[in-house]
Amino acid sequence: MDFWRTLVGKLWLTISALVACVLLTLGLFLLPYIDSTFTNSGSIKRLFTYVSIVGFSMTTFFALFLLTKITQPMQQLIQAADGIRKGKYNTRVSLQTSDEIGQLASAFNHMAEELEKNIQNLQLEKEQMASILRSMGDAVITFDKSGNMILHNPPGEMIMDTWHKAGWERQEQDGITADTKVPEPLYPMFQSVISERQDQSSNIHVKQQVWSVNMAPLYSGDDVRGTVSVLRNVTDEVKAEKMRRDFVANVSHEIRTPLQMIQGYSEALLDGMATSKEESDELVQVIYDESLRMGRLVQDLLDLARMEAGHIDMNFDQIDLNELMDRVYRKFTVRAKERELKLNFVRDDSLQLYADVDRLEQIFTNLLDNAFRHTSAGGIITVTAHKEKEVIRVVFQDTGAGIPIDDLPFIFERFYKADKARVRGEAGGTGLGLAIVRNIVEAHHGSITADSILGKGTEFTLLLPIKHPDEV
Repeated sequence: MDFWRTLVGKLWLTISALVACVLLTLGLFLLPYIDSTFTNSGSIKRLFTYVSIVGFSMTTFFALFLLTKITQPMQQLIQAADGIRKGKYNTRVSLQTSDEIGQLASAFNHMAEELEKNIQNLQLEKEQMASILRSMGDAVITFDKSGNMILHNPPGEMIMDTWHKAGWERQEQDGITADTKVPEPLYPMFQSVISERQDQSSNIHVKQQVWSVNMAPLYSGDDVRGTVSVLRNVTDEVKAEKMRRDFVANVSHEIRTPLQMIQGYSEALLDGMATSKEESDELVQVIYDESLRMGRLVQDLLDLARMEAGHIDMNFDQIDLNELMDRVYRKFTVRAKERELKLNFVRDDSLQLYADVDRLEQIFTNLLDNAFRHTSAGGIITVTAHKEKEVIRVVFQDTGAGIPIDDLPFIFERFYKADKARVRGEAGGTGLGLAIVRNIVEAHHGSITADSILGKGTEFTLLLPIKHPDEV
């Protein structure tokens, strides 16, 4: 620092100038008096000169003393304050004096220590908040009052990137288009929270997804400075709730029908409406058939519930698929003759794989039963099996009524029936057979697909791995 710009430098210049003015004034008035009064005027003038030199020397010494005691400590305090201004919060001043400057240095060090402690606490809280936000599965997004995003966690950033790529950054209200960073799905709620200053919650639908949004205002004193939003993808929950409602409704419907028939025919028997043994036997047979149907429904529900809960018991062993197909063929031969259907089995000579033979037989039975119920007399049902690399492909084909293309993606769901296009022969199924088949196939680490042409037939294709599922 330039000495002449310091307080001590200015003080020294001021005192020196003052001393010089005094000496010059005295000299101007005293020199003529000295010359006229004293005979040894030269000695007196020299004494006057020496006094002036001593005065200036003492002034300089005083300035150096002030420089050491005031200016240098003040410079240390200034440098320390500048270090704190630049973020060096561990800066301290080492001044051990008992005067006011020492007290100032002590207060400065205490202030710096408290400031460093507060900054560390704020940084710690900031890091904790950042860690909490990063670990949250829900998306957190904060907007300021103008709609600019000021804070988000990784899920929130991903959502914003996705929605912004869809071009949802411009809003139009009252014919005026305004630029904003708030995506279109959140904009109405954002405006409502800003204007009403109240928390709001809602489910918003974005394409094929459902988001639960909780938005609250951010306050700065009494003024709302923005909003904070928490978004959760509840698509699966909404679908699960819908499936639950549909499941209850479908089960109620499926059970109600046989119960009503059992009740109606039982009342007919009790009222003596059967006038002969043949009529009585017919009513009893209907009651028996409906009870079997209800029993199958309950058993299928239990099996499906166990499978979807992951409690399906699988006994894997190496089996010969040809032996299983022979057994299934014999089981359905008589039924094919009664329905006047042609049943064909085509397969390779050797078909060995690891599977649960009982579960595979359940798959074959369900698929063939499905084909029989929807294929009219004179139709053809063909089962083809052959080996392809590491899998065995099994294809079930029928020439039945077929399935509309709009229904194909849903046929493996519980209780889904494409009855509007398929003609039922004998008593209808429970609507759970294909759902059970899909779960068994997936338990074998295989896959099943369906293809159909309305009015011409349906084809189910199974791909079963040859190796043990643990090796797949």
